[in-house]
Amino acid sequence: MPFGARLRDGGGVDFRLWAPGARQVELAIETPGGSPELHPAEADAQGMWECMVPHAAAGTLYRWKIDGNLLVPDPASRHNPAGPHGPSAVVDPRQFEWDPAWSGRPWPETVLYELHVGTFTPEGTFAAAAERLQGLVDTGVTAVELMPVANFAGRFGWGYDGVLPYAPHHAYGTPDDLKRLVQRAHRLGLMVFLDVVYNHFGPDGNYLHAYAPPFFSQTKNSPWGAAINFDGPGSGPVREFFIHNAVYWIQEYRFDGLRLDAVHAISDDSPVHVLQELSERVRTAAHGRHVHLVLENEDNGYRHLAPSPMHGYYDGQWNDDFHHVVHVAMTGETQRYYHDYGASTMDLLARCLTHGMIFEGAKRKEGGARQVIEAAPAQPLSALVNFAHNHDQVGNRARGERLSELVPAEARRLPTLLALLTPAIPMLFFGEEWGAPEPFLYFADWEGELREAVRAGRKREFGHGDAHDLPDPCSEQTFARSRPDPARAKEHDHAAWLADVKAALAARRKWITPRQAQLLTGRHSAQRVGERGLSVQWRYEDGKMLCLELNLGEEPLQVEPQHLGPVEAEAVFSHRVPAGAPRGTWPPYSARWTLGEEITL
Repeated sequence: MPFGARLRDGGGVDFRLWAPGARQVELAIETPGGSPELHPAEADAQGMWECMVPHAAAGTLYRWKIDGNLLVPDPASRHNPAGPHGPSAVVDPRQFEWDPAWSGRPWPETVLYELHVGTFTPEGTFAAAAERLQGLVDTGVTAVELMPVANFAGRFGWGYDGVLPYAPHHAYGTPDDLKRLVQRAHRLGLMVFLDVVYNHFGPDGNYLHAYAPPFFSQTKNSPWGAAINFDGPGSGPVREFFIHNAVYWIQEYRFDGLRLDAVHAISDDSPVHVLQELSERVRTAAHGRHVHLVLENEDNGYRHLAPSPMHGYYDGQWNDDFHHVVHVAMTGETQRYYHDYGASTMDLLARCLTHGMIFEGAKRKEGGARQVIEAAPAQPLSALVNFAHNHDQVGNRARGERLSELVPAEARRLPTLLALLTPAIPMLFFGEEWGAPEPFLYFADWEGELREAVRAGRKREFGHGDAHDLPDPCSEQTFARSRPDPARAKEHDHAAWLADVKAALAARRKWITPRQAQLLTGRHSAQRVGERGLSVQWRYEDGKMLCLELNLGEEPLQVEPQHLGPVEAEAVFSHRVPAGAPRGTWPPYSARWTLGEEITL
């Protein structure tokens, strides 16, 4: 670790803190008597303060004392057992015994499952989550994606306001608890991805402004305040802090992948973009393991995606366009950013299924101002992550409704099945596999003025005359309401939903995953069928064609032969299509996938 606390082989601990804005720095070790034991630190020309404490060891609690009065946690703390306002704890990362054999899984096998540790189980801990992993394997999931676990203030929250990026959230468990979760997943054949936030720090528990102002840009802003300084004066240690954090999760915790949150809010005009450098460093640190890097980019930029991720690029990117256009097609909602998808919705869905993203490189604007760039190149579909639900698209609604609760009963499973059975990488949101009806609400355990500001902000955004019905984002009840009940998976309708998801993922393993290396780019096609139907063809190098016959309407479609795929085709999967139904009749809210020889449609 170039920062924080590092155990010496012969005993003692080296402590390092980058504090270029401090005049005096001391290490304050907690003692049983209550008065901290102070050790003066010395600084180099770049503002890196260091001291060595011979009697410090794993478990030692410490803070940094800035300019004689301000006590702060270590920003590179591996463990803050009482939260970000309390002392940091020295951790020995070498004492955990890892299994030696696991090397990961290749990207085409990825079936992601996004979960929030705090609401995934009643206990809300890493240890409890580990006990639920076998059920995910049985469903067909191959990769768990944890929402951010970096330590944040309060008991509960989404995790995107973390302030100690190296320390797992204290309410979820210890660093070893998280390592045991990863180890348990690997023993079951599951990859584990971690959502990381490199675009801002949270507002509660962030002390960096007081002693390291170069962490923040003097000229650039983000949606959360001053942007992180990746390219201005003093940016070298800042870049290293975040790049090493990515390496840390891959090496010390053996995560199989990272999902980088909101990279459109990362501004860097350096000759080598921080995302590029981060990718290269992570690839090197992986030592031949399968490690995957995924972006969230609201602007739909694709320059960091490449067919060869081992050369410093990214394996995948969340495809919000897929969610948004499916949401509009199924619900008719066109408010806020859904406005972009309200005109020619079925044509936009066709473009998304065959081309990848719809609005490539176009910044999202409230009120809808984006245009399809027809000349934009088609993206490799296997470099995109498709989903019908995720934390943002559910939790950023006023009342946290899942899409499955917003559509007619007979249409509820269709968005999920569409996400699972395209050539893109699929992702489920926890509880989606059995059609959980529970909402996923926005919650954060803020206090004081910050709590009142968040409450007022939610009312301004979603009030519209019925603000009294809005869930209180800072209430523990709101947090508890966001916990899906797995017992529902045994109930009749939910059991049938789960069986459908298992069958769809089995079909994916058999028919789609083995063919990913042969998938062509820019050769796929789709045709409109009536007002609510699509015929889609995905093509492969060996002349095969995966076909989808889709009816998103409440009325059956009578389909002309030119819109049907090969007559001699193998059945892949079908939804709401009775056995023996004529191919030219598509029932309401139905979908059928087949694989056959390529034909021209």
